[in-house]
Amino acid sequence: MSYERVKSYFENIGLSDRITVQKLTGDTVEHAAEVIGCTPAEIAKAMSFLVNEKPVMVVMAGDAKVNSSKFKARFHQKPSMVQRDEVEKLIGHKPGGVCPFAVNEEVPIYLDVSMKRFKQVHTAGGIDTATIRVSIEELEHYSHAVDWVDVCKGWYVNEN
Repeated sequence: MSYERVKSYFENIGLSDRITVQKLTGDTVEHAAEVIGCTPAEIAKAMSFLVNEKPVMVVMAGDAKVNSSKFKARFHQKPSMVQRDEVEKLIGHKPGGVCPFAVNEEVPIYLDVSMKRFKQVHTAGGIDTATIRVSIEELEHYSHAVDWVDVCKGWYVNEN
């Protein structure tokens, strides 16, 4: 059902050719990158958090990790991930297929600046075997992102 919503959304915007259904599951960022043929950093991870008890999505580069201090500075609380068994109900996609497209209407989507270094990225596509290739501009536009944020660490060249 989730994949069908994403597929329909991309058909309606004329970008259905961007969706690829892989033979293998991309169960980790590294594995997804291997299956797709890109670097792990070019995987756009869609992470779901609870902010003021409401779901919020932050999409970040595959090599980035949430920085608690930066997250708290932006959202005024420590990061608290949506529990795995609540993701589909709150976000609209099952874990492994979560992407910033065709999510539940009330879920605001933020894009982390860790992705701005790429021309294009690959997101999940509603199921764990579907991926979507989009430019950063398309990601921002078609995800209906609320804003760009800086809430991650580990992706800077000089950080470990």
